[in-house]
Amino acid sequence: MSIDVNGAVVHEVGSKWSVERLRLRDPGPTEVRIRVMASGLCHSDDHLVTGDIPNALPLVGGHEGAGIVESVGSAVRRLKPGDHVATAYLPACGTCTWCAQGMQYICDTGGGMETGMALDGSARFTTADGHGIGAMQRLGTFADHLVTDEAQAVKIADDIPFEVACLVSCGVGTGWGAAVNAAEVRPRDTVLVVGVGGVGINAVQGASHAGAAYVVAVDPVGYKRERALELGATHAFPSIAEALPFVRSVTNGQGADSAVVTVGVLTGDLVAEAFGAVRKRGTIAVASIGQNEPGIPISPLELVTYAKTLRGLLFGNCNPTRDIPALLDYYRAGRLKLDELITRRYRLDEVNQAYADMHAGINLRGVLVHEH
Repeated sequence: MSIDVNGAVVHEVGSKWSVERLRLRDPGPTEVRIRVMASGLCHSDDHLVTGDIPNALPLVGGHEGAGIVESVGSAVRRLKPGDHVATAYLPACGTCTWCAQGMQYICDTGGGMETGMALDGSARFTTADGHGIGAMQRLGTFADHLVTDEAQAVKIADDIPFEVACLVSCGVGTGWGAAVNAAEVRPRDTVLVVGVGGVGINAVQGASHAGAAYVVAVDPVGYKRERALELGATHAFPSIAEALPFVRSVTNGQGADSAVVTVGVLTGDLVAEAFGAVRKRGTIAVASIGQNEPGIPISPLELVTYAKTLRGLLFGNCNPTRDIPALLDYYRAGRLKLDELITRRYRLDEVNQAYADMHAGINLRGVLVHEH
């Protein structure tokens, strides 16, 4: 049966989050209903408010979640009631061309995400006046319950804390994979990580795990530079320009082996600056979201004659059904720090304060904890 839930909704660009009572529809045949226990407060959800990511509004926010399966549709095969799960903001159908090649992060069923509607085009959340609205990435983890296709829920071990598990749903996998999968960091490399917030700090951890000799964190916020040095960075600077003399001093003047760009809001100029900071055959891996405007002022001659690689990525080019449990295994083995990422926990009614804190640069990662 359908149930009443509490959730945070953004109604228009520039508005605040509005905590509202909503109606949640029953799961369809391939869907599950999840009691959301915790949600990461990712910058991508703030892009709905700023308009940096175009989406149909109003929308229930949140895509980085963890919780407990309460009920399942008649055709669900992967999950059962009582399972602990992390949400997958990118679906993994398992059968499309991309999933079959081990590239779940570009699964065909991810098309149309900007509407927030379920795969059948209908809404799972309904407002008090009966108006159906979408959910961020077809999830809506800022609500205390959600309904989504089983392709967007990954079973996790019962002993993993929900506040930790939710982080792996987006920020951790994106940052870790940006370094390990996209930038292909190798032992003894010199790596620039540009932007060390909730995603970049995990690129720092990934680069360190991969054996980089120098992991150089770049962020204008002093607190984030300090945390980066605690979590695997060897050096930290406020800007690429200030980092470059050191980078060149340890690379015989060549530049970094790779640059991972994980800033909050991307510009073409910043990509170009990172492009200029890497050596011949260097790689620039871009994980950040920017406005949908063309223009990266790089030299085509330098691109070709220096054989550089400029690469975009989604979810760190990770496969949710494999890599979410794998990253949590690293955490359990003490090889990936997750508890240390959580700066502060918030109630649902504190969601606007949480994003104010993010913009103020005082959070590495805030986590919204639902009260049940």
